[in-house]
Amino acid sequence: MSTDVRTVVSADLPVPPVARRGSRLRRVAWGFAPVLTFVGLIALWAALVSIFRIPDYLVPAPQAVIPRLIQAREALWANAVVTLREILIGFAITVVLSIPLGLVLALSLLARRLAYPVLVFIQLVPKIAIAPLFLVWFGFGIQSKVLLTVLLTFFPLLLASIAGFQGLDTRLLYLTRSMGASVWQTFWHVRFPSALHVIFSGLKTAATIAATAAIVAEFVGANSGLGYQLLVATGVLDTPLIFAILLILTVIGLGLNYLIEVVGYFAMPWLRARE
Repeated sequence: MSTDVRTVVSADLPVPPVARRGSRLRRVAWGFAPVLTFVGLIALWAALVSIFRIPDYLVPAPQAVIPRLIQAREALWANAVVTLREILIGFAITVVLSIPLGLVLALSLLARRLAYPVLVFIQLVPKIAIAPLFLVWFGFGIQSKVLLTVLLTFFPLLLASIAGFQGLDTRLLYLTRSMGASVWQTFWHVRFPSALHVIFSGLKTAATIAATAAIVAEFVGANSGLGYQLLVATGVLDTPLIFAILLILTVIGLGLNYLIEVVGYFAMPWLRARE
């Protein structure tokens, strides 16, 4: 039997349970790899501070940050909830607006000619520069923070959605038409699944920008939130508290990223079949 034939035959054979268990263990190990990297960075941070004897007011050691984190846990938790609410609301509005609009712009040349230049112009306007206007229009409440978050995250997800919906091989469209599939069937079974991978990449990018946008909006003007608390800690040179807030923001960013990973894992089962 030739090598090619053996390859084809072996590809059709069922995978043994031991191999499947080994594959699951490898996936679990790969899932914990970022956590181990994060722990390794903290260990490196502690080692460098100890070796070079860096003062706490410049770069505090982890053993100085953790007690400060525990000491201020109530205030940190209350402000983290405010910032997280701003991130989630702004990100949800971006998802609701960007993905359907990306579909329309991808499928309609007229819509692309009419709306795309306006959207590019809005993207080119410096959002941080007009952020003080949001305070004048909406005050120090959550509305100004959510609006800035939407403006900063809208265009990256829109571009990802357009690229995803336009990335379908035209030969597949010819095939579905020849088989008598309706427009809705073609969209649901072909175009939308093929676009999901690119859209989820855009969702990860938008989630990261959303966390940054909420903090920047709180820098401009706020009376609560982690960005506000970061400014207060900076004003009194409370470096351990600053690092504690940065640690919380990192955890929020990682949590959003992994949440999107989990949703994508269940939304795209055909990718799991390739593992």
